[in-house]
Amino acid sequence: MICEEKRLTRRAAAASHPSSQTICRRGFLKAAALSTLAVAFPAARAWASAAPVPPPEKTLAFLNTHTGETIRAAYWEKGRYVPDALAGINRVLRDHRSGETHPIDPQLLDLLHALARKMETRSPFHVISGYRSPTTNAALREQGRGVASGSLHIVGKAIDIRVPGVELTAVRGSALALGAGGVGYYPRSDFVHVDVGRVRSW
Repeated sequence: MICEEKRLTRRAAAASHPSSQTICRRGFLKAAALSTLAVAFPAARAWASAAPVPPPEKTLAFLNTHTGETIRAAYWEKGRYVPDALAGINRVLRDHRSGETHPIDPQLLDLLHALARKMETRSPFHVISGYRSPTTNAALREQGRGVASGSLHIVGKAIDIRVPGVELTAVRGSALALGAGGVGYYPRSDFVHVDVGRVRSW
């Protein structure tokens, strides 16, 4: 009889406080689920804690080897591209033969920024060829300069560079390691071609 009275008392108490019982059960289930995830996905936890924080700004420096013009500009700030900086870069990377400018693809600038970080250098990129107009491209092909008819230079998606203080082989190796586009190696002309086309090398 005493045991029966105790059971009835407990049932009455539970009935009078249903919310607290539900909260306790939910808290237990939540803790159990989190514990299971922590055990099952330790790599995911480690990756999240080690994920690189994007830089507050992205800066690039260029020297046009044909005109002598230079620019150092923060082309990306606070999560967006900076129009004035992009315009300045477009001007310096223009077709030096015709004087024509064309928008340089921001993805190419991001590739160069990643390349500079990979090489751990703040030296300006020495530019042999940035934008190339269709007319200039056709003229170079007629001269047998090994220029592709559908060159990505004519759409602002390719650039030929060297980096002072960095061996050309190191520039090439770093670009290949990024695996972000095309990489051409021209040791006799002392430059490396990089573009944001499909991944390939020559």
